[in-house]
Amino acid sequence: MVDKILIVDDKDINREMLSAILEEDYCVMEAENGRVAIEIIEKNFEDLSVVLLDLLMPEVDGYEVLEIMNRRGYLEKLPVLVISTESASNVETKCFEAGVSDFIRKPFDNAKVRNRVKNIVNLYRYKNNLEEKVEQQTEKLRKQNNLLQKQAERLQKSNEQIIDILGTVVESRNLESGEHIQRVKEFTRILAYQMKDDYAEYNLSDEKIQLIVSASALHDVGKIAIPDNILLKPGKLTKEEFDIMKSHTTRGCQILEDIEDAWDENYAAASYEICRHHHERYDGRGYPDGLCGDEIPISAQIVSIADVYDALVSERVYKGAFTMEEAFKMIVSGDCGVFSPKLLDAFGKVRSKFEDLANRNKNKKSADIA
Repeated sequence: MVDKILIVDDKDINREMLSAILEEDYCVMEAENGRVAIEIIEKNFEDLSVVLLDLLMPEVDGYEVLEIMNRRGYLEKLPVLVISTESASNVETKCFEAGVSDFIRKPFDNAKVRNRVKNIVNLYRYKNNLEEKVEQQTEKLRKQNNLLQKQAERLQKSNEQIIDILGTVVESRNLESGEHIQRVKEFTRILAYQMKDDYAEYNLSDEKIQLIVSASALHDVGKIAIPDNILLKPGKLTKEEFDIMKSHTTRGCQILEDIEDAWDENYAAASYEICRHHHERYDGRGYPDGLCGDEIPISAQIVSIADVYDALVSERVYKGAFTMEEAFKMIVSGDCGVFSPKLLDAFGKVRSKFEDLANRNKNKKSADIA
């Protein structure tokens, strides 16, 4: 079925130009102002794939359209690409804060418009499908709660399914390969067992370590709720954007609380403390709660180093990969925040195991590409 798009612009010539660019690939609908646009969106919301929106229009302008769409929850499922002559420096920021997916200034390049529309449509289709699957799975798990509580084996399997599904959604929204979660789990396992051998005071049994390893997959689950323009931004984040990005810790906890009745309380508790506290730092300068020392759960401390190490040695949209030697020195020297001396001691002992795992993953990725 051909995707439907809506072009909203008060100038006939602009609508005709955009329609000519896109009509070969999409079923094009048009609105000459914001009032008509809202009417069309209300009637065709389920079928629309993207809205191309001008800002300066009579009756109801583009800003009002965005406000109405936001208020009615349309922007969560329906992306908006703003195409405008507005030249004020704060216009793009204002639009992105309102929830738009992209911004193009007039006069526009035909190829740019075509490619941006294609990318947005594909990304939102993938995102909406994944979120729908998560909603379906979560609802299914809610209904099975009583039965799962009586059957420990099936309960454990369902716990892991929840973690894998939510973890997959995070990686997909973050445009990662999907392997980051598995790497963090393995780094977590290595470091946790070394801590078990060296520091009995943390009571890290094999069962607890397995729980931490499994729950580590949800450390970034809150990124599901971070806007695309911040989560996928290739450049440096502004202070305001970074504050929003940091909120993935607390937003993730809200997501976990919403499904707490659907899984085992031990899994829920471990996932919650890792999700909330994996950015805390031993000197109290982390977030969101500014915990100090061993106020930070040992599970979150372990996952924190695993996550930081993998982030350093991996390519991201905003940076290249550091060498393993650079990554080790940055963590030990405090360039990535202050960690527990005990944890750093254990990290030093398993350095070679971390590097072996990183090399295996690097070689596997190269083989997959070849």
